[in-house]
Amino acid sequence: MYSVKETVMEYSFYKLLHIFAIILFLGNIITGLFWMWFAVRTKEVKIISHTIRGIILADNIFTTPGVIIIIATGVMAAMIGHFPILGTGWILWPIILFSISGVAFMSRVAPLQRSLAVFTSEAEASGNLDWIKFQSLYHSWELWGIVATVTPLAAAVMMVLKMPK
Repeated sequence: MYSVKETVMEYSFYKLLHIFAIILFLGNIITGLFWMWFAVRTKEVKIISHTIRGIILADNIFTTPGVIIIIATGVMAAMIGHFPILGTGWILWPIILFSISGVAFMSRVAPLQRSLAVFTSEAEASGNLDWIKFQSLYHSWELWGIVATVTPLAAAVMMVLKMPK
């Protein structure tokens, strides 16, 4: 049996890891949107191609592990803190928002990123980029990327402010 002090320390440890994972996760996805926007403004196929490949790599290194750590530490903190996960609004609604983000990322953002990577790599090799098709892919990626970013941002706000009660 843990003492109250040990339980508080364990809860605080998981909460801290949870917050660090959220920072890592949100930082990476926000930065990815920014760098792609910045690259597209150059209209340089080589820069755009390099950027989208970098975003995909960063998702593999930071976003995916971030998701796993967020889920694991959030569940652990809730269990140790004796919070009913489905009965606590400021935990339930962020889980729903985080899930929406995951669905948007897996069903739309990731496939569009792969398409953009192939499309720009081929354009880089051939020296010819169909800007109309590229803009269509890019704007779709950007829209779904915003959905996948705004939802976990809202979730983080709800958890910090503990709303709704």
